[in-house]
Amino acid sequence: MEVESPPPELSAVEEPYRRIVEEVAAYVAERGTLEKEKYKELYRRFRKQYPLPSQLIQQAINQGVETGRSFLQRKKDGRVHKPRPEVRRVSIRFAKDSWSYKKAITTAAPVRLALSLPGGRREIWIKPHRRFWLYWWRVLRKEAELASTLVLKRRRGRWYAIFVFDVASKREPPAEAVAFDVNENLVAVARVSLLATVDAVAQWNRRHVDPAVYSIRTDFGRLAKRYEAVRNAKLEELKQRYPFAGRDEEERRQNVTDTREFRKFARRLRERRRKEGRVRQTAREVTKSPRRDYNGGAWQKPTRGNDRR
Repeated sequence: MEVESPPPELSAVEEPYRRIVEEVAAYVAERGTLEKEKYKELYRRFRKQYPLPSQLIQQAINQGVETGRSFLQRKKDGRVHKPRPEVRRVSIRFAKDSWSYKKAITTAAPVRLALSLPGGRREIWIKPHRRFWLYWWRVLRKEAELASTLVLKRRRGRWYAIFVFDVASKREPPAEAVAFDVNENLVAVARVSLLATVDAVAQWNRRHVDPAVYSIRTDFGRLAKRYEAVRNAKLEELKQRYPFAGRDEEERRQNVTDTREFRKFARRLRERRRKEGRVRQTAREVTKSPRRDYNGGAWQKPTRGNDRR
C-alpha cells in the first residue's frame, strides 16, 4: 500500500538502517555467526553512531544476520562469487510497540499509521489495497491475525507499507474415502463419497451408496510364469550343448546360467524393464480419478471422448 506524503524522518532513517544491515551481514559472512557479546557491542556502538530508536537498531541487526546467513548459503550452492554481501536496498521493519494502526472515522478508505521515528511519534497516511480489506475482514471474523511487524520499503521514489497476516488454515472433514485391494494380477480401487453416502445421524443405508469401483489389470503372475517358461526352455537347450557342466542336475543348471550365451539371452528378455513399466502404469492409473457411469448395477462403457479407464 502506497504511503501518502511520507515524513522526511523516514527517508533519513533509510541510509543508517542500510549501513547497519550491511556491516552486520559482512561480519556474519566472515565469521559464520554473530556472538551474543558481539551483538551487544555492535548495539552500543550503533546507538552512539546513529540517532535511531533502539527498536530500529535491533531490527537492522537481526536483518543483517539473516542477510549474512542467506549469503553464506547462496555461496555454498555456487550462486554467488563475491567476497562479501552487498546491501543496496533494505526494507525497514517496525516491530511491536513501534507502530500502531488507526482507521480514520471521517473517511472510509484512508488509514493512518503511527511510527516511532527520530524525534518522536509520526503519523503517515496510506492508500489501502483491496486485498488489505479482504484480510482485514478475516481478522474481524477471527480467521486471521495481524502480525506485530510492519515493513516499509521505498521503490522508485515511493514508499510502500506491507502488512503481514497470519491466516489460519481451514480444517475440513474428508469428503471422500478411497479403498485399495492389491492382488497378484489385479488392483481394485473403490472411491466412495462420504458426504453423499453417509449421514451423521442416520444408519448406514446401502441404497444411497454409489461407489466408483474399477479394476486395473497388472498380470504380474502371468508375466512371471511366462518368463519362467522361456528361461527353462533356454536352459534345456543349453544343457544339451554343455553336457559336462556339472555332475548332477542342479549343479549343471547353475553352471549353465553362468554362461555368456545365457546372460546375453536374459538381457534381451527385458524382464525387469517390463515389470517396472507395469508398476509405473498401475501407479498412474491409481492416481487418476475414474470417469465411469454406474447405472442399474452395471458399468457403462465410456464414450470416445471420455477417459478409457
